[in-house]
Amino acid sequence: MTSTGIDPTATPSGAGCLECDHDDGWWLHLRRCAQCGHIGCCDNSPSQHATRHAETTGHSIIQSYEPGEDWFWDYSAQEYAQGPRLATPRHHPLDQPVPGPASRVPDNWESLLHP
Repeated sequence: MTSTGIDPTATPSGAGCLECDHDDGWWLHLRRCAQCGHIGCCDNSPSQHATRHAETTGHSIIQSYEPGEDWFWDYSAQEYAQGPRLATPRHHPLDQPVPGPASRVPDNWESLLHP
């Protein structure tokens, strides 16, 4: 791990939000903890697990876990950050829908999102 709270060797905890998968929940977009690899759902998702993970662990830097996105965010500074290439996989499976997983997304999902 580097002094910036990023461990480029940490592998993702799975293909979807760890807590949502455990609780049969759903998410809009996914975020990856740059320190430990925890996959959590974004702040627009109903449960906001990526932010909760950062708050409870102190792991403040995340990277998008969406295909085609490679940006980092630092919760403690509330700004975009720079980071190294993280261990693969770098995004959720390409056949995984957004929002997802398809079998758990309610019909009124858009009304359940956080602004």
